Amino acid sequence: MFTIILYVLAAGLFLISLFKNKKKTKMALKKSLKMFMNLLPQLLALFIFVGMLLAIVDQSVISSLIGEKSGVMGVVIASITGSITLLPGFVAFPLASNLLNHGAGLPQIAAFVSSLMMVGIATFALESKTVGKKVALLRNGMAFVYSFVVALIIGGLL
Repeated sequence: MFTIILYVLAAGLFLISLFKNKKKTKMALKKSLKMFMNLLPQLLALFIFVGMLLAIVDQSVISSLIGEKSGVMGVVIASITGSITLLPGFVAFPLASNLLNHGAGLPQIAAFVSSLMMVGIATFALESKTVGKKVALLRNGMAFVYSFVVALIIGGLL
């Protein structure tokens, strides 16, 4: 229902924009198409990766590793996995949604997404050159701990 509301809202705003200024609307559509075409290779790679992952890994494995009953160990696994994974946000959220649909628990996915977005083991070398090793370690460590706080909040509230 929420998605339908968003589509109707987007269509309505598009029509308002079209009536107000056709030239700017056409230019905005061209820019958005160009942005979409730039994102398309990454999206296709994501769909292929997620499809292969879900075909190889059984739903019971996902549930046992990061399911609701996996508890703290599932949060730890999800946080470590998120920390070493390097994915942009527009890829991370559909992946998280698919994992949720295949048996992952909400606190575990919250920890996965928050550590994925904030902890950067893959980018640590670059970050430490920029801000220094001590600051990079402190920031990444605090972000890792924060992923557990997010998991606790989500697990406690939902």
